[in-house]
Amino acid sequence: MKSSNLIPHLFRTEYRKIVSVLYRRFGFRQIEIAEDIASETFLVAAQAWGIEGVPPNPVGWLYQVAKNKAKNYLQRDATFDTKVASVLDINIQDDSQTEIDLSPNNINDSQLQMIFAICNPVISSEAQIGLSLRILCGFGIGEIADAFNTSKEVINKRLTRAKEKLREHNIQIEMPEPELIEGRLDSVLLTIYLVFNEGYYSQSQNKILRKELCLEAMRLCTMLIESALTNTPKVNALLALMCFHASRFDARTDETGELILYDEQDTQLWNSDLISKGAYFLNQAKGGNHLSRYHLEAGIAFLHTQKGDTQEKWEQVLQYYNLLLQIQYSPAAALNRTYALYKARGAETAIGEAEKLNLTSNHFYYLLLAELHKEADPAKSSQHLENALSLARTEAEKRAIGRHR
Repeated sequence: MKSSNLIPHLFRTEYRKIVSVLYRRFGFRQIEIAEDIASETFLVAAQAWGIEGVPPNPVGWLYQVAKNKAKNYLQRDATFDTKVASVLDINIQDDSQTEIDLSPNNINDSQLQMIFAICNPVISSEAQIGLSLRILCGFGIGEIADAFNTSKEVINKRLTRAKEKLREHNIQIEMPEPELIEGRLDSVLLTIYLVFNEGYYSQSQNKILRKELCLEAMRLCTMLIESALTNTPKVNALLALMCFHASRFDARTDETGELILYDEQDTQLWNSDLISKGAYFLNQAKGGNHLSRYHLEAGIAFLHTQKGDTQEKWEQVLQYYNLLLQIQYSPAAALNRTYALYKARGAETAIGEAEKLNLTSNHFYYLLLAELHKEADPAKSSQHLENALSLARTEAEKRAIGRHR
């Protein structure tokens, strides 16, 4: 592979590993130094490989350059401490340990510690997602901006403020004490869940980016499962949920990015391997006494991978939604519950429940009302479709609604 193609690929897969280890070594106190060393490593690779060709072991080459750069910095820092700071009576933290460990075990430990440090409630949920994408997933600033449908300047400012706040609160890059992990895990799982949703429900037309967001969320969740400290039932439930959703990823949109509603999806495009993996992790999630939102959402997502359109199936989906809304209410879940009610018990029963929701700024709400009134009142159904069309946010959504007019 040419260096021009290989380096972007390695940046995505290896930057996150290198920077996590360096962050762990330098801490948020010297976060810019860790980032500079990681970035300069790839800059040196681009220059050297363009002239000399790609080395036999490019990953090992990158790790060695990163180690050397970090070692040189720490040695210069140690020289300052002994020859200058001591004279000026400056108290400098001891950085004499110059060895940088880029072994697989230390990389995994560093990334696990990093996700707990990033997913700290002292910074906003958006900042946690942004830092996770940048540091733990290796996404570029432009890609993160695309995912959030905003500018690179906004993302840069958001990440800079988040890093400053982590530094101000003296957040340490380390695993919480065992008795605190369960509580802190909730923030970590929510961040992973939101990263996945950012890809799965994204308005971006960049299908490759959307899919990578989902895959990265699944990778982060798998990392938690691989650690004995964080392999809990709700972690398994979240991974099961993501597997079930990801199994239908390619069936949800057509080649133009147009949304395909559930009833119209080509089930041949559903990924049976991911459905099987989801079933495995859902089974692993059965232990414990706590029923989380991830358990219930995984159960709903599992039933959506079952191809039969039976009343029994939708009745079970309905019961899951009833429990989910008791645990954590959201307008989207309430809307989806009403659709399940319609499929299980008919349009007449569902119409009253739907109208109570009054989600007049949501185009999916009007799409549901149009479906519920389709047989009994075609004129009213048509009006609801017009309302949905007026609220659609993208051309792809408008085309999808137009198919039902």
